[in-house]
Amino acid sequence: MISATGLYTPPETISNEELVASFNLHVERHNHAHREAIAAGREAPLQPSSVAFIEKASGIRSRHVVSKAPILDPDIMAPRIPERPNEELSLLAEMAVDAAREALARAGRQGSEIDAVICACSNLQRPYPAIAIEVQEALGAGGFAFDMNVACSSATFAIQAAADMVGAGHARTVLIVNPEVCSGHLNWRDRDSHFIFGDVATAILVEEERIAPEGHWQILGTRLLTRFSNNIRNNFGFLNRAAPEGRDRPDKLFVQEGRRVFKDVVPMVSDLILGHLAATGIEARQLQRLWLHQANANMNRLIAARVLGHEASEAESPTVLDTYANTSSAGSIIAFHKHSEDLEAGAMGLICSFGAGYSAGSVIVRKAA
Repeated sequence: MISATGLYTPPETISNEELVASFNLHVERHNHAHREAIAAGREAPLQPSSVAFIEKASGIRSRHVVSKAPILDPDIMAPRIPERPNEELSLLAEMAVDAAREALARAGRQGSEIDAVICACSNLQRPYPAIAIEVQEALGAGGFAFDMNVACSSATFAIQAAADMVGAGHARTVLIVNPEVCSGHLNWRDRDSHFIFGDVATAILVEEERIAPEGHWQILGTRLLTRFSNNIRNNFGFLNRAAPEGRDRPDKLFVQEGRRVFKDVVPMVSDLILGHLAATGIEARQLQRLWLHQANANMNRLIAARVLGHEASEAESPTVLDTYANTSSAGSIIAFHKHSEDLEAGAMGLICSFGAGYSAGSVIVRKAA
């Protein structure tokens, strides 16, 4: 059962208008500094961005970030997040704990009742000790904890892992946290992707049915899929550190072949969902809501239409992409967190995430009395 969810939203936001003004000033400065090479044809000029281009390409209008001013500074165009001493709670753990406390409060739980913690996200702050163990310590949880990364699909993969643990009797209450500082791996100087990501953290509480509170969601089935592709990639790691701000080595930041991703992922995810429904004996018309990964409005529209057999309404496939942007593993959980309480007992829906790998995860749920 999914007993409750929680959400931490950074207080600072960047609108498309602010982002475009900063990016275009960078473009103007760059083209002026390289005007001779551009005039001689040795170098192509950078192209400006626009609000209309961003909204048409993605459906995004603004995003939350943990470090606004440096991102908008044309001399920096990257977040500046001070390092903390080892004795202080890390940024990712702090965000995760905030979201977790909301989930625990909504379920009527204490941290000491948690048997396992999974930190599932795209952008881990460090390799070890695990962020999940730090969260476990901060909440006073027992049992065990570990980190996992399946890029944007991390949350749904973690839901299956948690459900398996509960089903096997290894835990009664499993906390999943999805802290994402996506702004740190985004190339804010790349016109094709500078608008995509935002920062956030979500939490999911998966429990045994006999202890779940009223209004919980039964997990009727899960299905996972991975398929290798280089079309979404980030090569940053301890063996290949990035140059400052990624200027000289942009492959150490987020890169993608957007059109190829769109062409590959839409049918892959649609087929995964339809196959999952068929295997579970559920028809698409029985789903009252799809909580899809918040990556691209056009992609979500096509996936929802393929699954439902018609153009989905906002009620059938709600979006948070316009105000949160792409928040990687947290996107589908934000949509579920904000757009699930209005459904009545017996309502069925589907949480689906997809992203780099390629990876995709489908979770069918039904609201209990």
